[in-house]
Amino acid sequence: MNLKKGNLVKVLTGKDKNKSGEIIEIINRLNKAKVKGINIVKKHLKATKEKKGGIISKENFIHLSNLMLVKNNKDKTKIKKEINKK
Repeated sequence: MNLKKGNLVKVLTGKDKNKSGEIIEIINRLNKAKVKGINIVKKHLKATKEKKGGIISKENFIHLSNLMLVKNNKDKTKIKKEINKK
């Protein structure tokens, strides 16, 4: 698939079906992507000197086969050059 960071995608299956979001991160080797606001999981963090512990919510990876690229008119418009042949 030709998905890149920053593309707008729609989820086809799973608990977040029919939701859309922007790709944050992609791992091509594993065919997975992290989408903003999709597949939210709870993570328990242990407290350290620098960071406060607790339960945080963050996005988890989703397989690329469960995503569909959504076309944006403003992103997909191409400028066409006209060549005058004489």
